[in-house]
Parts: sequence; C-alpha cells; structure tokens
Amino acid sequence: MSTALDVAPFQGQSVCVFCGASDTAHPVYLQAASELGEGLARAGDRLVYGGGGVGLMGAVARAAHTGGGRVLGVMPAFLRTRERAFDEVETVIVTSMHERKQLMYDQSDVFVVAPGGIGTLEEAIELLSWKRLDLHAKPVIFLNLNGFWNDLLAMIRHNVDEGMTPPSFLYAYDVADSVADTLRQLAATRATLDDDH
Repeated sequence: MSTALDVAPFQGQSVCVFCGASDTAHPVYLQAASELGEGLARAGDRLVYGGGGVGLMGAVARAAHTGGGRVLGVMPAFLRTRERAFDEVETVIVTSMHERKQLMYDQSDVFVVAPGGIGTLEEAIELLSWKRLDLHAKPVIFLNLNGFWNDLLAMIRHNVDEGMTPPSFLYAYDVADSVADTLRQLAATRATLDDDH
C-alpha cells in the first residue's frame, strides 16, 4: 500500500478503466474486461482502476497483471473489504471517493468506460461534465459491448436535441462496440501522446 505521493511516474500511456465491481455481471462482460486488461498489457499501457479484486475491476486488473502490465489501483479505505482490494498490484489507499476519482483522473491520459453499475455511471457523468466545463480534454471511450451504454448515449443526444447541451458535445467522447475496437482507439490516442512528447 502507498499514498498518492508515492506513486511512481509512468512514461507510457495510462488508461483509466471505469467498470463494475459485481461478480454477478454477465460472463460476457467479465470476459471482455479480461481481454481489455490483456490488450493493455500487450500494448505497454498502464492500467489505472478502482483497486478492487471483484467483478470487471478484478478481471481487468488480474489480466493486465498476469500479462506483465503495469497496474495502479486506487481505493478508499472504507471499500477495502467490500471490493476486496487486489493487493498483488500497486495500490494507493485514499480517504474518500472524491480523492479516488481525482487521483485516477490525475494519473490517466485516456478513459475507458466499460459496463458497470451506478458507480460507473456516476464516474462517467462526472468525467463528461468536467469535459463540458473544459476542465480536461482527455479522450473518453465508451466500451458499448452489446449496446450496454445505448440508453445513456441516447439520453445525451436527447439532452442536445432539447437545447440543454451544445451539439459539439456529441464529439466529446467516442464509442467502441468491442474490445478490439477499444484497443484500436487506444492505439490512436497512444500515437497522439507520443507526438505530444
């Protein structure tokens, strides 16, 4: 365990994955999380995630770790038992959900929103809200496996159609229908990051 100040710098691309922490998730989502973790490790990207060892969180972290990838988990102390911290990887214990999200944001270059529950939905909405307020310009990719995020994406479009949000916001995020498509999009963001360096 370490603190936020102890996090070792990472020179490559860091990919934050927001996803569910439920072991009752459909196996297709758990498998996709494993494939995503494997892909991140193969690409040399660092996984930044919520620190848990259950559900999609556990699947993506274990696969990235097993594949030789770098993994950074961030977990509030009060969730260590509930989400069963995956202590085999570098894990930072923080005091609150707000601190967790801020550190995950600070440590990441790009975000993947994979299938998840209400917590994942809240993280995605906050991330998009911050982008709408020009607090960040980092890429956001929805892993829309089996149309999981269709209703949310339709709600965003409805929000635009009703004049609540400008049409340009529809370009604030990308959508991938498969893990392979997500990894292709991450390769493109990696190339942009390399150009910036």
